[in-house]
Amino acid sequence: MLRNELEQEIKKWTRRLNRKLSNARSVDEHGDNLIENAEAYRKDSEHFFQKDPIKSFECLIWAWAMIEIGEKLGHLRSS
Repeated sequence: MLRNELEQEIKKWTRRLNRKLSNARSVDEHGDNLIENAEAYRKDSEHFFQKDPIKSFECLIWAWAMIEIGEKLGHLRSS
């Protein structure tokens, strides 16, 4: 039961992250690095989804944090 709920949350937040990443625009080199790392964490989340959903969710959190921090520090903007 808990695993199913976690998998549903992962799917929901993956959709949100995909939208956020598709609208994220880099302002500088730091922004480029943040987007690259966020996309890598998103891919890692996909990799871990079936085998270890907790790690999968953690990867999503890291990806989301990178985008949020990049926006707050002015390295990224939404289009």
